[in-house]
Amino acid sequence: QVQLVESGGGLVQAGGSLRLSCAASGLTNRNYDMGWYRQAPGKEREFVAINRWSSGNTYYAGSVKGRFTSSRDNAKNTVYLQMSNLKPEDTAIYYCNVHLTLGGYDYWGQGTQVTVSS
Repeated sequence: QVQLVESGGGLVQAGGSLRLSCAASGLTNRNYDMGWYRQAPGKEREFVAINRWSSGNTYYAGSVKGRFTSSRDNAKNTVYLQMSNLKPEDTAIYYCNVHLTLGGYDYWGQGTQVTVSS
């Protein structure tokens, strides 16, 4: 059974930093992308960042580029999201995502709340 366990959310003032972690277990191969999405109140879930397995490249949404850094530790099956210079509009529930490159199936973490006060 695949499980994604997130940690690291919380309350921070604007301009502050937080680091999210997501540990995956139960995956039988390494052909998967790992990334982050977020959902603010009253809005749809949106893409934040993705670490591609095939190329090793990382891609970001324009709204977070230059402020957020996503990194992946393949030995630990863990992905991190370092968030800096946080803004109130970054307030959302952040979800970890694993996307299987073979078959296209997605797994999701339980979500962790990030609240940025002004």
